[in-house]
Amino acid sequence: MSNVNYIAHLNGWFEKSYEDRRLSAVHMSLYMALFQFWNLNRFQNPFTIIREDIMKASKIGSKTTYTKCLKDLHTWQYIKYDPSFNPHRGSQVYLYTFGKGTVQVVGKVNGPIYKQYKHNKQVNKNVSQNKNYNEPL
Repeated sequence: MSNVNYIAHLNGWFEKSYEDRRLSAVHMSLYMALFQFWNLNRFQNPFTIIREDIMKASKIGSKTTYTKCLKDLHTWQYIKYDPSFNPHRGSQVYLYTFGKGTVQVVGKVNGPIYKQYKHNKQVNKNVSQNKNYNEPL
C-alpha cells in the first residue's frame, strides 16, 4: 500500500485543477472516478481499469469522450495512462500524488479555493443572521 493521504491528495487535486482552465467537468468526473478506483486498490500504482466500469462511475456515455479525456489527463500529467488495446486485459493507470508529504506538492491552505470558501462562509453567515424565519418562502 502506498502512503497516500486521501484528504491531502483531494485537496491538492482541487487546488491544482482550480487553476487549470483546460479541465472540463468531464475531466473532473473522470479523474474522481479514477481516484475512487485507485482508493479501492489501496493506492497501488499502477492499477488496472476496465473502460465500462470507469465510464459508468464517471457518468461518461461516449467512448470517444472517455478516451479523449483519459489522453488529456495523461498529456497534462495528472495521470499516466497505458492503454492495453486488448479486450481481455484492462489498461493500466498510474495516478500521481498531490498534497503535503507526497511527491508533488500542490496547493496550500491559503489557496484560491480556501479563500473563496472562507468568503462564502462569511457572506452566508451574515445573510442567515438577518433572515426572518417566520416569513413564508
